[in-house]
Amino acid sequence: MKKINEIKEPTYDYITNYLQNLRDEYPFLHLASCGKSVMGKEILGICMGEGKRRVMYVGGTHANEWITTLFLLRFCQKFCESVKNKGDVCGFDSKRILSQIKFVVIPCLNPDGTDIFIKGVSACGEFKEQIYDISKFDFSQWSANANGIDLNHNFNADWYALRDYEEKNNIKKPSPRRFGGAFPESEPETKALTEFLRNVHFNRLYSFHSQGEEIFYEYGKNTPKKSLFIAKALAGVSGYTLVKNEGHYSSGGLKDWFIEEFKEPAFTIEIGRGKKPLPLESFNEIYETVEPLAVMGLML
Repeated sequence: MKKINEIKEPTYDYITNYLQNLRDEYPFLHLASCGKSVMGKEILGICMGEGKRRVMYVGGTHANEWITTLFLLRFCQKFCESVKNKGDVCGFDSKRILSQIKFVVIPCLNPDGTDIFIKGVSACGEFKEQIYDISKFDFSQWSANANGIDLNHNFNADWYALRDYEEKNNIKKPSPRRFGGAFPESEPETKALTEFLRNVHFNRLYSFHSQGEEIFYEYGKNTPKKSLFIAKALAGVSGYTLVKNEGHYSSGGLKDWFIEEFKEPAFTIEIGRGKKPLPLESFNEIYETVEPLAVMGLML
């Protein structure tokens, strides 16, 4: 097998190289783009499986939560290895799982922001002046995309309630974090994902974030009946805590938009615990804890 890159901060070059290596090694998967970022980077996805049920995993929504991208890349690699070797993952037959589902993984929804957080000024390119106005080149809190929009506040789920909250808290313009944009789906990353999801109906969506070791599963009266059962199963294999939405965290997010749009279960998984960004030294422990949850999510 070609050498898969060592585990390190996932710049866009790292992600594309990792995915190309996976594609070259495992012919049963293919790569696709659901659109482009503000800076024109492809928002790449891994697709595999031939089943009727469709499951999507999304990571890298917030730039300083890049450990979610590493988790999804490693998970796809290990899952593919088990399929190729006719083995199992966490005790389950991975090839059989793929016979039952269509599995799509978007490791990094926010490739621009992730590069900006990791690489700093050198990643800003022609957006250097705009990004300076937003951050004064202090990237320590950067979680937004290149336009200074928090992508997980940009989905059309109680978005106007979120806007009221932002205005009351003087969040009125592009920022390294928390600003939800001028209108729902204003950003190319958000728009690309929602259009893809509308064109290909998915039965489950899992949005990976960090940190807190928590699982968000409900969205008020819209919560699907199956959601609590699935969430309890995910908590059982990971030790993570179930959490209900509250405050501005319940508005503008991918999970809530998916539930409202498709009436299907969706979950936000907050992996790891500590100060963002979680250190690379914690990755292996986080991976071992979350892998069973990720496998369970494919089957429920």
